[in-house]
Amino acid sequence: MAELREQLYDALKTIKYPGMSRDIVSFGLINELDVDTSGKVTVKLELTTQDTNIAKTLGSEIRTVLMKLSGVTEVEVFAKQLPPKQPQIGGHGSPGAPETPLVPGVKHIVAVASGKGGVGKSTVAVNLALAMAQLGKRVGILDCDIYGPSIPMMFGIDEAPEIAESKIIPHEKFGVRIMSIGFLIPQDQALIWRGPMVMGAIEQMLKDVHWGDLDFLFVDMPPGTGDAQLTMAQKVTLSGAVIVTTPQNLALLDAIKGVTMFRKVDVPIIGLIENMSYFHCPKCNERTDIFSSGGGKREADRLGIPFLGEIPLNAGIRAAGDSGEPVVIAHPESHEAEVFRALAQTVANELK
Repeated sequence: MAELREQLYDALKTIKYPGMSRDIVSFGLINELDVDTSGKVTVKLELTTQDTNIAKTLGSEIRTVLMKLSGVTEVEVFAKQLPPKQPQIGGHGSPGAPETPLVPGVKHIVAVASGKGGVGKSTVAVNLALAMAQLGKRVGILDCDIYGPSIPMMFGIDEAPEIAESKIIPHEKFGVRIMSIGFLIPQDQALIWRGPMVMGAIEQMLKDVHWGDLDFLFVDMPPGTGDAQLTMAQKVTLSGAVIVTTPQNLALLDAIKGVTMFRKVDVPIIGLIENMSYFHCPKCNERTDIFSSGGGKREADRLGIPFLGEIPLNAGIRAAGDSGEPVVIAHPESHEAEVFRALAQTVANELK
């Protein structure tokens, strides 16, 4: 019987949560698994989504997979759908989050995410955090892009953080508290980590860092819809997610995946930001739509989420980030800095 139970769990590990890369066992969805002497298997799921189609899909896949095993005569699947905790913008309760928060003292945790790489997500996250600090808020930023941390370079920091009383003390610069895996590993070292190691590293950077009291903690997520995103939704109470895209159709398609993923785990979508939206000429003050125009706004309207605004394509934004002084700091009077401050104010208003 013990051998059969092991086979059952191995089989269940082949079933992915719909639309995601993580299996239902590692995701912690199996609440109970029983098998009696006649070979009847009972599986009880606990789902943190109100989408009934998810329960139906998983139930069908579980029955199909387990009935293929020798010794299994019948499979029953029961799905308990847990109600979301305060799923509206401004709430403190993404489902699955622990009652005791990993980051006490933080009012709002905001994920900055994208469906694909190359859309300037980290640049947006950093300048958004700095702009929020300039609005008088207490702000931190956590770099969860485990495989490609860029926050250290964008802030011009290459030293490891100090440790006091078993807690990591985040760096502080330009009025923002900063933590990144990039502070803990050599810049030229490639991380080859599987999902559990990624999840463990993210959890450690949340609970073992002395963040103190913050109004906003911005989390620069890795691109895509994988383990890091699921870990954040499971381990902390996200106030919401900001999705970054560019005007091209391909980027917009990937942005849709990001929105869908967060919705499946009941994380509110604060809104969509279109980066590299247009070229603003600093000499003639004219606007040129290089890639296309209006795609982000149309997609946000179609998805039923707020469109937060457009960020121009400008070499100064890139150069400022590479120099360790992002554009909001290096050129505070520029059109681009004004755009980021307006976006920060919009995010703050959405989370009131």
